[in-house]
Amino acid sequence: MSKKYVYLFSEGNGSMKPLLGGKGANLAEMTNLGMPVPRGFTITTEACTKYYDDGEVIAPEIQDEIMAYVATLEKQTGKKFGDRENPLLVSVRSGARASMPGMMDTILNLGLNEDVVEVVARKSNNPRWAWDCFRRFIQMYSDVVMEVGKKYFEELIDEMKEKRGVKQDTELTAEDLKELAQQFKAEYKSKIGTDFPSDPIDQMMGAVKAVFRSWNNQRAIVYRRMNDIPGSWGTAVNVQEMVFGNLGDTSGTGVAFTRNPATGERKLFGEFLMNAQGEDVVAGIRTPQTIDQLKEVMPAAYNDFVKICATLESHYRDMQDMEFTIEDKKLFMLQTRNGKRTAAAALKIACDLVDEGVINEKEAVLMIDPKNLDALLHPQFDADALKKAEPIGTGLAASPGAASGKAVFTAEDAKEWVQKGEKVVLVRLETSPEDIEGMAAAQGILTVRGGMTSHAAVVARGMGTCCVAGCGAIKMDEENKRFELGGKTYKEGDWISLDGSTGNIYGEAIKTTDASIGGEFGRIMAWADKYRKLNVRTNADTPRDARQARKFGAEGIGLCRTEHMFFEADRIPAIREMICADTVEQREKALLKLEPMQQSDFEGIYEAMEGLPVTIRYLDPPLHEFVPTEEDDIAQLAKDLGKSVDDIKAIIASLHEFNPMMGHRGCRLAVTYPEIAVMQTKAVIKAAINVKKKHPDWALVPEIMIPLVGEIKELQYVKKIVVDTADALIKESGSDLKYKVGTMIELPRACVTADEIAKEAEFFSFGTNDLTQMTFGFSRDDAGKFLDAYYQKKILESDPFARLDQAGVGKLVKMGVELGRATRPDLKIGICGEHGGDPSSVEFCHNIGLNYVSCSPFRVPIARLAAAQAALKG
Repeated sequence: MSKKYVYLFSEGNGSMKPLLGGKGANLAEMTNLGMPVPRGFTITTEACTKYYDDGEVIAPEIQDEIMAYVATLEKQTGKKFGDRENPLLVSVRSGARASMPGMMDTILNLGLNEDVVEVVARKSNNPRWAWDCFRRFIQMYSDVVMEVGKKYFEELIDEMKEKRGVKQDTELTAEDLKELAQQFKAEYKSKIGTDFPSDPIDQMMGAVKAVFRSWNNQRAIVYRRMNDIPGSWGTAVNVQEMVFGNLGDTSGTGVAFTRNPATGERKLFGEFLMNAQGEDVVAGIRTPQTIDQLKEVMPAAYNDFVKICATLESHYRDMQDMEFTIEDKKLFMLQTRNGKRTAAAALKIACDLVDEGVINEKEAVLMIDPKNLDALLHPQFDADALKKAEPIGTGLAASPGAASGKAVFTAEDAKEWVQKGEKVVLVRLETSPEDIEGMAAAQGILTVRGGMTSHAAVVARGMGTCCVAGCGAIKMDEENKRFELGGKTYKEGDWISLDGSTGNIYGEAIKTTDASIGGEFGRIMAWADKYRKLNVRTNADTPRDARQARKFGAEGIGLCRTEHMFFEADRIPAIREMICADTVEQREKALLKLEPMQQSDFEGIYEAMEGLPVTIRYLDPPLHEFVPTEEDDIAQLAKDLGKSVDDIKAIIASLHEFNPMMGHRGCRLAVTYPEIAVMQTKAVIKAAINVKKKHPDWALVPEIMIPLVGEIKELQYVKKIVVDTADALIKESGSDLKYKVGTMIELPRACVTADEIAKEAEFFSFGTNDLTQMTFGFSRDDAGKFLDAYYQKKILESDPFARLDQAGVGKLVKMGVELGRATRPDLKIGICGEHGGDPSSVEFCHNIGLNYVSCSPFRVPIARLAAAQAALKG
């Protein structure tokens, strides 16, 4: 039996989303519930996949099947496709498996041509309506199928309104619309070179093809990447008998939600327009009325609609987003789906549905998209102010939140301006670790280069600071402290605003409001904690970050990067002195200055974590990151160390590496300079002894993590230094302190020899940022240059630095877990790369049996919720 590619609404149901798409499955379900759904059929997602497999053509057997279903629709409606006397007109709309609002295309009034419209105008006694439908069809078909931009047609409409001295499209007469239709056809011919198609079958195939094609338009690809929707799913196409909201003043169209999608309030929320078609409401050309006003305008239709809303919400057990049309006072339902909502609304709706007895706690936890929580924890733009603002450009939405401030171009300026009481946005070509203080001071960070895991993005997320990265359209002039974007120049001190949730950049100040976390957040999180198996720790380098993460429910620190403590102004001279030392003695003398500073940092972090586990990674980055680059700073360093400028420049030159990511860093530093590991061990252990004295009941067990190990002998060498130093200190102090020595697994070789490494390591933590980099051979700072091309050409569907590549990197992680535990069955294993806060990666970590994930403080709630969902799905 040959494959079936087309289903009548009456043949499907709500469980068939993978095949019929969300819209098709829900139209089928509403049809089965006996609701007033205009009749129609769905062309399956498999037909879309086949369209692409066949080289972007619709196979003849699928075309035949579509036309057979058109014939069935003709029988059901008593109308004929392309007939002059009693024509069947249809809408052709997309409907992917996952809701993708506004991403793909729709065509209404298909089946009209010059002959048909003349007859319809005469027979309906409503020529204005007939010509309105025809001009809309030409405009939509030209835009969606033939890719002639909407704007050409909008310009013609505006000219016509101006000529006639009217404000609204609805004030144009039948004659005006007839003239517009002719102008539209002429516009089509001038752009395409052929006449507008008059054969309804050609129109139908063109429209179906256009919907399939829109699955791969630019905005759909970006939306899929942001929402983890696989490109292989394809979209279905829904062909449906037209009902007309533009018949006159007894007709209309609207969109409504069963609850308020912004606040979650249990009250119908929506808008409608009389004498309009669906696109008018969404396009915002005319100001719609609120759904409450429908009660006055058309009470019978309103009452029917209220009943249907109640039925749909109780059937789907979730807030519904619906589209409807009223044709001459009769209500028709065109769509329902689980409505998109803000994070605050999502929490309220989930809790309310539990309280109303509609769903249970587990279902409430599964209902919320973990990624949405991010928006809750950061300042937001005031919604009304944002509506009035026009973006001047867009970059990557690297760290959520809203930021308004005066543009500054250096970290020093950011710090200075903030000390004077100014709010600033730091604009950089790219950020470096030395910018950390300026980044911490700024309201937001904007970079020209770098991706979602660039230094700016990673650090900003850790701080909970809004960041828009990689806006390549910016023409930067750092020297003169200005940049060009959107055709305008912005100089130091000009106000700009960033939306870290959308990547939009605005050339003005926009009012922000503080994030407020309501009681629903606490309830949902408590339920999540009840069901999850994975622990959630945080990546934190300062007591401030540690305290913030504790507030968000972190159960320890999975990664404390000790090098971040060295960039402070009072410490960088000591680390530079250490780097420029000629002898071990000189190096030890410099390290002696750093030791008490590190010790006090660790004490603060242990205090903030109140006895919870703290994993401290030893010095990891290459030493060149710490040396000065500016002439003045080099001269100052030479003076401080009693060396010549040329000597210092020679040392700096000697630190240059062709590939620093694979160079003299990680455990290789401790192998070359064991005294660094000695100093860090003293700081870690002395701090723990002091804090343990103050809090004898705390189960404080420092976890010392040696980075970048790829060979067991490296670990043996560094571990011996750590153990000898630590044991001597503990013995000397008479303490009973316990500690662990483990490693960060971030090299493919470490994964495949994990059984050997586990003989020495007491715990593993996967550093998936570096592991991704080393496995793909992509530099995470440079991958932005080509990743876009990879998305366009479908080589990759998502950024492997933002979402764990489970097929490759994930396989190495799984192998490392299995080999490690084969040697040491009780091996504690976590991950501490950026992936620790990505929901799909957290699910993977749960499935392969990790003990914990670690992520930046502001992503802790996301990881807690994602871990609970993984456990409930499992």
